[in-house]
This record gives sequence, C-alpha cells and structure tokens, in this order.
Amino acid sequence: MLTVWFKRPLWQRVAVAFALGILAGALVGERATVWFKPLGDIYLNLVRMIVIPLVFFTITSSVAKLAEAGNVARLGIRTLFWFMATSVLAVLVGIAFGHLINPGLGLSNLPLGEVKPRAIPTPLEVLIGIVPTNPIKAMADTNVLQVLFFAGIVGAALVSLGDKTAGIRTLVDQGAALVFRITRWVLQLTPLGTFGLIAWVVGKYGLSSLLPLGKFIAAMYIACLFHIIVVYGGLLKLHGLKVGRFFRGVLPAQQMAFATSSSLATLPMSLRVAVERLGVPQSYASFAVPLGANVKMDGCGAIYPAIASIFIAQYFGLDLSLTQYVLIGLTAVLGSLGTAGVPGTSIVMLTLTLSTAGLPLEGIGYIIAIDRVIDMMRTATNVTGQVLVPVLVAKEEGVLDLTVYNGGEETRAVSPEAVLAPAE
Repeated sequence: MLTVWFKRPLWQRVAVAFALGILAGALVGERATVWFKPLGDIYLNLVRMIVIPLVFFTITSSVAKLAEAGNVARLGIRTLFWFMATSVLAVLVGIAFGHLINPGLGLSNLPLGEVKPRAIPTPLEVLIGIVPTNPIKAMADTNVLQVLFFAGIVGAALVSLGDKTAGIRTLVDQGAALVFRITRWVLQLTPLGTFGLIAWVVGKYGLSSLLPLGKFIAAMYIACLFHIIVVYGGLLKLHGLKVGRFFRGVLPAQQMAFATSSSLATLPMSLRVAVERLGVPQSYASFAVPLGANVKMDGCGAIYPAIASIFIAQYFGLDLSLTQYVLIGLTAVLGSLGTAGVPGTSIVMLTLTLSTAGLPLEGIGYIIAIDRVIDMMRTATNVTGQVLVPVLVAKEEGVLDLTVYNGGEETRAVSPEAVLAPAE
C-alpha cells in the first residue's frame, strides 16, 4: 500500500492529506492542537532545518555561474521590476475588491483581540540590516536576507579568484547537490505535515468563530484568487506561456504554502517546482526564488493591507480620501517588498499602512483573531508570485526550458551543474 501511495504525484498525496486534515479537525475540535499539531510542528522544523543550507549553497553556486555569464545585473533588474509591477497590480486588486465586497459595513461590537506592539524599522534600518555583522549568527538566527547577502559576496569572490578556488567551487556545487537530496527527502513528508497543520487550524477555529468576519475572509480569498488566476494568468498569456501548465506546475508549492503559512518554509518546494516542473534554469532560480521568498509578498504586503485598511475605515465609519488611497497603495507596494516570509509579520506592514493613512490602529484587534485563516491564502498568493516572476524573466531572457514547462510531471531532476543558457 505504501508503494502505491508514494507512486502518486506529490500534489495528489497532499490533496488527500488536506481533505483528511479537514475531516479530522472537524471531528476532534480543539483537541486537534494536542493530537495533530505536533505532526505539523515536526515537519516545519525539518523544513526550516534545510532552509539556511539551501539558501547558502544555492545562492553561492548560482551567483558564481551568473557572474561568469555576465548577466547578474540584468537579471536582477528584470526580477525586481516584475516584483514591483505585480505588487502594484496586487494593491489595485485589493482596493477594488475591498469596495466591491465592503467587508466592514454593517458590523458592530466585534470582539477586540490583543495586539502586541511591533517595532517598525525605518527604510534605512532595513537597508543596514541586510548586511550581517556575523554571518554565522545570521545563519543561526535564520536571517535569510543576511545569509543571501553573504552568499552573494562569497559567490562573487569565487568568480574573482578563478582557478585559485576551483576546489571550493566544486565543494559548493557538491554541497548544493547534498542539500537538494535532503530537501527531496523532507518534501516527501509534506502530506503528513499538511494533515497535522490543517487539522489543527480547522479544530482550533471552527466555523462559528469565522462567521462574524465572513465578509472580510471572503474579500481576502476572492481578491487573492482573482490576482492568481486573472492577473498572473494574464501575464503568462502575454508572455506566450500556457496558463494551465503553470498552475499545474506550481500547485505543490501552493498547497504547502497554504498549509504552513510561511514563504520561507515553502522555499525548498518553490525552488523545486520552478526548476523541475516549470523549466527555470537552476542557476537563476536559485537566486530569484529565495530573494522572492523574502521580498515578494503580493498577498501579505499588498492585497491584505489594502483590504484591511478599507475594512477598518468602514467599521469606524470613516471616508477615505484620494490622498489616503495613494498612501495606502504606496505603503502596501513597499510593504510587499519588505515583509519577511514568516507567519504573522503582515501585522507589522498593516500597522505601517494604517499609520501612514491616518487610520485607527486599534482596528487591527478586530481582525487579529482570524489572522491564521487568511494568512493561508495570503501565503499561497505570495508563493505563486515568487515562482511566477522567475518564469516570466526566464521567458523574456530566452532561457526558459519550454520542453520542461510544457511537459509532464517533474520532467527534470535538479542538477547543481545546471547553467544559465538559452533554452533549445
């Protein structure tokens, strides 16, 4: 029976686990926290265990290869452009659906949850914080941006030294191959982790706690689905790519993102689907996908602050001016590039958006109780965009492997020796 189970595609196994998790959570209720959440916690710990080695080895190896090809700057600029462009579209989607659904109208006397004060770093502090004072401490603290920066410096230095560091470059490539193998083992446990996490969420929240904010939850889910299907799908069409094939390819990462509510926890899966299922060269994907997991947040940093701001304004009976909409849009776009890919930090960006627009911060307390439920959809949106942008850029650069992109299930294995070269 185990042989039959593991012969099924991963997304199908995850879908079965997802359904069983909903059923188990509904049956046992709050006891799911004790019975099933440990399964999810163990799985998340395993994934987090491999994130830092994966980022360090893949970024170091990919920067060295991209630097040799002489197109690091061009790829970086194109990637950041699409990060920004899709974030602007996400803000517009959030504002549009906020007004179409009007989630804050007709509500009163909602329970007020406790909101812990969060320090909001200035742009200068964010910039300074990217540079690590101690790379080893950055790794121990799972500060992915600092590790990414250090790995980029190491990769550039390896290129600069040439043949003098040939042995180290071989070691880095071998390290990447080793981490990818461990990653494949860990990702086989995704159905088990999904079952535990979904059972816990369903058991903890239940339907009764979600009903008072049903319109807000619906607005978030509908806006995110519209952004994924229509906006992302439209961009794929404009690039001459099959939309259905992209969504089939990215589905395992979306499933994992929905269950874990963490872009960083989903990073190994995102990188795998980008390379193996969608044909993005590993040397570029290893650079763009980890970067996106830290700065590309269409769901948490763009759609969510826009809808939440409208919800809070409507709940308190405030009329938003054109200036406030502009401030919400600008702050949300910047927030989508600055929100860390871990659960909960979207509250920081919402605080920043509300402060900038002059809206009452206590409004956060009315939606904090259902944050985990909407965070699942926000993260699935984030991860979809984090995979989409490398696909678009690879297509524009003529290096997307269309044979893999248009092919069947997992048609290419990850190879640390993969180089950035035009696709046949």
